[in-house]
Amino acid sequence: MNRNKFIKVFAISFIVFIGVIYVKFFTSDTNFDEKEVYVEVPTGSNYQDVEKILSPLVKNMSSFEFIANRRSYPENVKAGRFLLKKGMSAFQLVATMRRNVPVKLAFNNQERLENLCERLSSQIEPDTTKLLETFRDPVFMEKNGFTKDNVFAMFLPNTYEVYWNISAEKFRGRMLDEYNRFWTKERIAKAEALNLTKVQVITVASIVHKESVKKSERPIIAGVYLNRLKDGMPLQADPTVIYALKMRDKDFDQVIKRVLYNDLFIQSPYNTYQNVGLPPGPIAMPDVDAIDAVLNAQKHDYIYFCASVEKFGYHVFAATYEQHQVNAKKYSDWLNKQGTNR
Repeated sequence: MNRNKFIKVFAISFIVFIGVIYVKFFTSDTNFDEKEVYVEVPTGSNYQDVEKILSPLVKNMSSFEFIANRRSYPENVKAGRFLLKKGMSAFQLVATMRRNVPVKLAFNNQERLENLCERLSSQIEPDTTKLLETFRDPVFMEKNGFTKDNVFAMFLPNTYEVYWNISAEKFRGRMLDEYNRFWTKERIAKAEALNLTKVQVITVASIVHKESVKKSERPIIAGVYLNRLKDGMPLQADPTVIYALKMRDKDFDQVIKRVLYNDLFIQSPYNTYQNVGLPPGPIAMPDVDAIDAVLNAQKHDYIYFCASVEKFGYHVFAATYEQHQVNAKKYSDWLNKQGTNR
């Protein structure tokens, strides 16, 4: 074979070789129809674990393994959440398994810490039990002025960006930082002016939150409860009775539309018909609007209120018991006509 012919054969062979390499390692190697798929690699996983996770999503694991070995991935497996996109090559797949993608974690309207932990565990790696144990760690609670009943007040509803494999302890620290950041000097001063602690403000706010979704009347309702606290009267808040009923019956999932007379006698520290003052902790996760409604409560003489039958979703207020009885009878008569028991 003369020199020119050899060079020609070599060039063709080299081009074919490069083509094979390109097709094998740099063309689509995904095996899913969706535009993108998230995969989660648990903490402590090794390369074999990653292969098991990826095998249903990758056409040719040998190509992935070849690139992974060349890029020292098996010795540097990362835990976390990773975004695979349709059409990725083996080279791109290995590269993307090094980039932990944050989770936009969201929660609101949770009624109990246990509910919150279930919600969180569906979005990040730590399970419900681990989260609950971490949040109720006695050392942590004592150091930060919380109790088992009120540590729930630390969690402010919002959307937070965290990594999926964040530890329960680090997540707890993040929530404490957010809590302390929320309580600005201005908010703390307003709480002190009301003679309330931060947790007590949130406890009142949780009741206000449950009483009304109408932002315009929340400061009025907050004013009613603050007037009752100041006068040493029971709060007599129906949402606390509902919470007590749910605490008594853990599997109770019935929507309670109406508190019955016999319900008012349930023995519970959360029943504000039977106990003067605030319950041991929040009865729900109040939104920021409800918290600020307490801190900026309207000053008035009202100490009673009930649902309005003329303006659905709103309430009517009274400064005297006589006027409240008139308002309450209107509402009771309306409910009876609806045939509402619960």
